[in-house]
Amino acid sequence: MSTSKSKLEITNLPDTQGQADTRNMPINKVGIKDILHPMVIKQRSGKQQSTVANFNMYVNLPHDFKGTHMSRFVHILNNHEEQITVDSFKKMIDEMLVLLEADSGHIEMKFPYFINKTAPVSKVQSLLDYTVSLIGEIEDGKSKLKVKVMVPVTSLCPCSKKISDYGAHNQRSHVTITATIKDFIWIEEIIDIVEKEASSELYGLLKRPDEKYVTERAYDNPKFVEDMVRDIAVHFNNDDRVTEYVVESENFESIHNHSAYAQIHKIKD
Repeated sequence: MSTSKSKLEITNLPDTQGQADTRNMPINKVGIKDILHPMVIKQRSGKQQSTVANFNMYVNLPHDFKGTHMSRFVHILNNHEEQITVDSFKKMIDEMLVLLEADSGHIEMKFPYFINKTAPVSKVQSLLDYTVSLIGEIEDGKSKLKVKVMVPVTSLCPCSKKISDYGAHNQRSHVTITATIKDFIWIEEIIDIVEKEASSELYGLLKRPDEKYVTERAYDNPKFVEDMVRDIAVHFNNDDRVTEYVVESENFESIHNHSAYAQIHKIKD
């Protein structure tokens, strides 16, 4: 008897969030922020990479709803933890709007992404980490998907090379690409573009012959911060899968106590 009563009480628990609100004030974004969840990311090679992503998940709330059902956000994550691709990420947003009875929604997942890189001379292999975000939005029935990748590279100053009798100062740079896409694009494709246009790409492990190679590679390929963003932007101008992009480069100067910075933002017709 007590067991049946307990089940009945649970079934009839009040839904406070679903009650009406009389303040006539809609909320643009409500949801959960900074929740960590394990994920499996599909790689260009066909393999899968296990990682942990930090999620922000929001929906709009109409003026006459008191609150949203926060637990449903976690339910969505649990349903999609087996594998995430750009396509399945878009499906998460659609599911979120249906489950939370919302008109607009936003999901952002940020995670470390590792690529096994081969040193240029010794061919020794090592992992290098990149910071990746997938950002999806639906508003007024229109969906938007962004892929954001931070790529660490080396840049060498053309001016320093020109005026110095020997040597030239260089710096580690963070190039960040935020691409709004209409068709599928691999994370590795974005990384390849950035590393190709840097003075030199980075590696997790280098032997002495490799160090000589990348040092001389950077010296032979000097780039201002302005060169970096322009050369990279050319690629995205010519990529019909990308409808809008932001290219940023921050060079952590080795002879100054400040960074050099440049940005190009373009919305393509």
